[in-house]
Amino acid sequence: MNQNDLLNITSATYADAQQEMEQLLEARAPNYSLPQPLYNDPQMFRVDMEEIFQKEWLFVGMSSEVPSKGDYITLEIGQNPVLIVRDAEGNINAFHNTCRHRGSRICTKQRGKAANLVCPYHTWTYDLKGNLLFAGSDMGESFDMKQNGLKKALCKTAGGFIFISLAAEEPQGDFDEFLATLDEYMEPYDVENTKLAVESNMYEKANWKLVIENNRECYHCAANHPELLNSLLEWDDTNDPRAPKDFVDHYNTQAAEWDAEGIPHEHRSFGPGKRNRIVRMPLKKGTQAMTMDGSEGSKKLLGRIKNPKLGSMRILHLPNSWNHMQSDHFVVFRVLPISAQESLVTTKWFVHKDAVEGVDYDVKKLRHVWDATNEQDRVLGEENQRGINSIGYQPGPYSETYEFAVINFLEWYSDTVRKNLQNK
Repeated sequence: MNQNDLLNITSATYADAQQEMEQLLEARAPNYSLPQPLYNDPQMFRVDMEEIFQKEWLFVGMSSEVPSKGDYITLEIGQNPVLIVRDAEGNINAFHNTCRHRGSRICTKQRGKAANLVCPYHTWTYDLKGNLLFAGSDMGESFDMKQNGLKKALCKTAGGFIFISLAAEEPQGDFDEFLATLDEYMEPYDVENTKLAVESNMYEKANWKLVIENNRECYHCAANHPELLNSLLEWDDTNDPRAPKDFVDHYNTQAAEWDAEGIPHEHRSFGPGKRNRIVRMPLKKGTQAMTMDGSEGSKKLLGRIKNPKLGSMRILHLPNSWNHMQSDHFVVFRVLPISAQESLVTTKWFVHKDAVEGVDYDVKKLRHVWDATNEQDRVLGEENQRGINSIGYQPGPYSETYEFAVINFLEWYSDTVRKNLQNK
């Protein structure tokens, strides 16, 4: 069997997987969990990567992680290394982190600073805009430096959030409308004047969709997240049928305080399945931050914020991020698929750039609640995955009262995969 025969077999197998994915999504019951292959099959995972993670907008990090010229962060989206770097004009650029010579990764650290981007293999050198500056002296007269710059990825920023897409063309939809709202709602926090205090990376042996599903409901919170519920009110809306009357009163009192400070708080959602969502909610009475005792995480408030008890602004971006913005610090979460049954969950805590560790904030206190919650969710996700792998698994019904956001997520997922498959 020659190489072409192997490629034809691989292509045929993948085409079969695409067709099977379409059939499974078209046949699935809308308020039920997904068929088993969509949670554990490597070929279905490949479809997810190509139709979701290589075509849609993804959250990658915050602008304050690359505050100055030459600052960069790296990440890997499946088998695609990506580089995010700020150039001399202050623009944030995204590139495929692969040298145009023989493909080596150029920046190998998770974060760093560079005057130019130098490939460690053969020292091909690029500027911060991706232009090739040096390729040695033996490339021949026909070699065109201008045609061998780094390949760009689509990149947009809003409210301090950095989003990229690996698609050849910009994904269609109302993403720009969401970004404009994100700019407005994040203005009080002045993200450019924050800094990364600490981050964690957790490998979870569960399909990425199970990670997101778990995040999209608090049905499991009372039994599993005692630390989180010290401060979090699980309701996302005053119209939530689960919300007691005293919550509505608490919300209205808090809303008056938001209005007095000019803090936007109208609930906003965008796209099918409420793909992008911004919701400002109070925390429990008597608390001002998501810490174990509900006290501040940092003594320095963010941006123009004066009231330490602004609650938590929750920002959702499917397929891979949820976030909690508070008066004195904020926490962002990023999910990246590793394999059909493994995901990487990254959590980052940000504080005012002038806050001093050990004086204004304590890293252990900042992390405590979410470290505990992440670990609890890891165990839940992995047990969920083990059960789904069983020959006894069949899709089960979601609660429309408690798990409506999971239903929304899978609506978006199903619609997006089918749309992208049909637009090939």
